[in-house]
Amino acid sequence: MSKLRIAIQKSGRLYEDSLQLLKDCGIFINNGKDQLKVTVDNFPMEIMYLRNSDIPQYLEDGVVDIAIVGENLLIEKQKNVKIRQRLGFSKCRVSLAVPKDIDTNDLSYFQGKKIATSYPNTLQQFLNKNNIDADIHVISGSVEIAPNIGLADGICDIVSSGSTLFKNGLRETITLLTSEAVLAETSILSTDKEQILDKFLFRIQAVLKAKNSKYILMNVPNDKISNISKVLPVLKSPTVIPLAEEGWSSIHSVIDEKRFWEVIDELKENGAQDILIIPIDKMVI
Repeated sequence: MSKLRIAIQKSGRLYEDSLQLLKDCGIFINNGKDQLKVTVDNFPMEIMYLRNSDIPQYLEDGVVDIAIVGENLLIEKQKNVKIRQRLGFSKCRVSLAVPKDIDTNDLSYFQGKKIATSYPNTLQQFLNKNNIDADIHVISGSVEIAPNIGLADGICDIVSSGSTLFKNGLRETITLLTSEAVLAETSILSTDKEQILDKFLFRIQAVLKAKNSKYILMNVPNDKISNISKVLPVLKSPTVIPLAEEGWSSIHSVIDEKRFWEVIDELKENGAQDILIIPIDKMVI
């Protein structure tokens, strides 16, 4: 039987979140220390722990079928692979940064300057698009130190919180692109493996939908049920259960995490009481 080969980082910022996603999808991994290839017992899948920068090439060549990887890396490496699912974690941005004593955010600052980066292709395309001629110095790791040692006038690197920039006397000026972890697929996936991937994607989407949703219960006067139902952004319609106290019912539904407080305020304004919010583990639609 075919097995879907998935690559994840063997170390780095995506590693823990990738393993957690697999666990949430019911894929149990029992690998020993420093083991770089693992066969999953309860799903037709093999996991390969690879160096982050190698994953796009392995995908293009079909050495692995799918991978959890940063979108920013796919853009930089420019390989022939496709994104099948955005995963919503490890969000970051690729940005330009300058020493904090530089008082301009204007892109023209970089005209004729030296820029240190681990993302030369992404940076060069951005500079070309904006008619900026700069000298790009390619560095692998610790890009932030370049201005402090006189190697560059600024940097282009991934930024999450910005704390690393701050610690190195830099500040963010211009964002080139935003990124998050994605599930990427080789362009040469066989039909039988595509079927396995569809099952895996079904599990991922159930997990992601649950993370972005909350189960909500509330007590509502019967004469307010219609108004409350209009507020709730439900999948079909809310569940209404009569209470022992005459004239009251309990309404059960699902709300989007992004609209949580907005919806709660509307529910209270329309007569909802004793509102209870419960996390959802999985959500199959």
